[in-house]
Amino acid sequence: MPKGELQAILGEVEKPSRYLGTEVNRVIKNPADVTLRLVLAFPDLYEIGTSHFGIQILYHLLNRHTEIAVERVFAPAKDMEKALRNAHIPLCSLESQTPLRRFHILGFSLLYELNFTNVLNMLDLAGIPLYAEQRSGEDPIVIAGGPCVSNPEPMAPFFDAMVFGDGETVLPAMADLWMSWKKEDGCDRTALLSLWARLEGVYIPAFFKAADEDGFQRLIPIDAGYSKVKRTVVHDLDGAFFPDKPILPFGKPVHDRLRLEISRGCGRGCRFCQAGMIYRPVRERSMRTLLDLAERSLAATGYEDLSLLSLSTGDHSCLLPLIETLMRRCRSDRVAVSLPSIRAGTLTPALMEQIKKVRKTGFTIAPEAGSQRLRDVINKNISLDEIQATVSDAFAMGWQIIKLYFMIGLPTETDADLDAIVQLVSGLNKIKSPARRRRGQINVSVTTFIPKAHTPFQWASQISADEAWSKINHLKSKLRMPGVQIKWQHPAMSLLEGVVARADRRIAAVIERAWRLGCTFDGWSDHFNFERWRQAFDECGQSIDFFTTRSRSLEEHLPWAHMDSRVELDFLKSQWQAAQQGIIAPGCREGHCHQCGVCDFKILKPRQSTPETAQWSDSARADIALERYRRMELIYTKRQQARFFGHLELANIFARALRRAKIDMLYSQGFHPMPRISFDDPLPLGMESYAERMWVRVAPQVQCRELIEGLSACMPQGITIASCREIPVNQPNKTFEEDHYQIRIPAGIGELEQITRFTRHDTWTYCRRRKGRTYTIDLKRYVQKFERIDADTLEMVILRNSACTVRPADILRSVCNMDEQRLALVRVIKLAPAALHNG
Repeated sequence: MPKGELQAILGEVEKPSRYLGTEVNRVIKNPADVTLRLVLAFPDLYEIGTSHFGIQILYHLLNRHTEIAVERVFAPAKDMEKALRNAHIPLCSLESQTPLRRFHILGFSLLYELNFTNVLNMLDLAGIPLYAEQRSGEDPIVIAGGPCVSNPEPMAPFFDAMVFGDGETVLPAMADLWMSWKKEDGCDRTALLSLWARLEGVYIPAFFKAADEDGFQRLIPIDAGYSKVKRTVVHDLDGAFFPDKPILPFGKPVHDRLRLEISRGCGRGCRFCQAGMIYRPVRERSMRTLLDLAERSLAATGYEDLSLLSLSTGDHSCLLPLIETLMRRCRSDRVAVSLPSIRAGTLTPALMEQIKKVRKTGFTIAPEAGSQRLRDVINKNISLDEIQATVSDAFAMGWQIIKLYFMIGLPTETDADLDAIVQLVSGLNKIKSPARRRRGQINVSVTTFIPKAHTPFQWASQISADEAWSKINHLKSKLRMPGVQIKWQHPAMSLLEGVVARADRRIAAVIERAWRLGCTFDGWSDHFNFERWRQAFDECGQSIDFFTTRSRSLEEHLPWAHMDSRVELDFLKSQWQAAQQGIIAPGCREGHCHQCGVCDFKILKPRQSTPETAQWSDSARADIALERYRRMELIYTKRQQARFFGHLELANIFARALRRAKIDMLYSQGFHPMPRISFDDPLPLGMESYAERMWVRVAPQVQCRELIEGLSACMPQGITIASCREIPVNQPNKTFEEDHYQIRIPAGIGELEQITRFTRHDTWTYCRRRKGRTYTIDLKRYVQKFERIDADTLEMVILRNSACTVRPADILRSVCNMDEQRLALVRVIKLAPAALHNG
């Protein structure tokens, strides 16, 4: 697609940097130099998808191959979808703006059932037939991976192939087989799918036919030798690929930090947890490997926050020495270390003491259930004393906010279990911080339990939306107390997720119908429309209750029976029966093997690391007196696609670029240390500039040349460092009396003849509405020059006034009668002031 078409569209949408594809650490290849072009697709917004660690792994792993070019695409937001459809522009990849139809393979990540309609929407936007059986040799091969493939059937008709397990173990082999097939034949897709079917973890839906039996659906394999698909597993994380130069997203991704995967799998055995079952066994990265990866990744990104990624971070065998070593290095670089949801009892005062050295990152504790009885049922083996001790220690060490996570509707739950949540939260709310002598803040999150495939609770019933609302309202009324906030997921969203999580192929038609009725972004409460989903179920003759609120017998054939998670069915049954009796099953880490069937104890086995004496290269810096930090003024250009960076994005880009360039800077004090950088008046989104100013305080040894060269090597496209000079620390920033602009307008846009009329008037009233109030401005007081230079170029000079800021867009709206759609097509370039560095 011509980049000019995209540029025009970007001016019409919110957060346009989502669609630029110019991030630091992206990979660009010439399509003519590769054999296979593959695009990784994430069916949610950029801010969600760029936070997915799996895409980073696959993107950089496959791009190491000289014959493979991998790009990315994310679900466009509603406004971008509308702009694409109105302009008849197909959905394109980020890196090269290539229409998805021109790729050989399109690979989706399926992490969340409520994103499934987005998959269909992206295929439709790309002009690719929805169903695998409808595609021809001219269309890409469409594949999928991710945890939702544990029950692939609701989406199976839409995919040519699906990967069950750790994608990095099998996707390179799939790519190699594709390239061999392409060279030998490249026409018979069934032949390629047959080759892929031989690989562990690859499911070919077309090789199974669905048959209905008494209201249930069974899958019949076409080839008796291909009746089960075994989950593929990374055996050893130390030898596994790690993306140590991850793409640095623009904007504000939901996880805006460096993620260091310290282990995979969990040995606790919580009976509701699908991830804990299907990602067995526990495989830890060694401390030496983790320190090396952290150092390289921080250097390549400039992140100020490092998060230890794992299903159960607190269980890592070397967690304390790892964090102690990380903090010795990270503290002087103002890099904080954060932990995800952590198990009460593993978050010790020694860990907290290390973490708070830079800043107090948040903690989430997941008791899951309020009573010990129900925690025993779900095998969440933590006690009230451990929960209370963890929260008390956190408040005592200065933390003010603790997040608690609970589920409602768990098997065997009673009213007493609900009241136990209230009692637990109420007791924790009474714990005070000795330092401040006041209560901390308790944030309670409540979700409805959703039975998932390949877990001991896969046979359980799910409560209805009405019952869930009743339980939530009960908790809301009882937890209405100072210091406690409660949030919950919409019960209808949980119900729909539960339907899709355990459904069969019949639900594919429901998903398609819901999409055609307008359902997309179903995981977002402001877009979710349950009535449309009800309509889709009714029109397709399917029952919501059949897949959710009824219990299954242990003998019932399950839609995912052909997917072998490696966990034995008999083990799951025994755990389901143990749950009914409230019997606890100790975790694998405690030396108890319950014969779940996953490990062969030769190649595939639990792998735990041991503490090492390896020292990381500490970066302690000598203390520098505040007055010795020099103040530098940088002049930079913001051109082309960089004009779509908002001011906060730009500040983040500069801060991380300075860190990657290893510039020794002055940081602010307090809870969240930040580089002492500042900028001139922010440019409106979409405006270009030949000369913008920013200021930074640097250590005495930092020279201008080092700043220019270091930053120039770290900037995204469109930002260039033009000059640098030292200025006195206390010198006020030079202000300019006027701003000069060059404005380029496409033919036929706006009433340019009005410019002459404007120049002849003594006054020109313009009404501006902001924050619910209307202001009247005389534009003639601010516009010193407004001339048409040629057919499509204007020049404008606007006087600055501290009481009122007038932008070129204000003048074009008022004088040339341009609406927002037309303004999006106009290029406004701020010119460099003549006196920029004089004086």
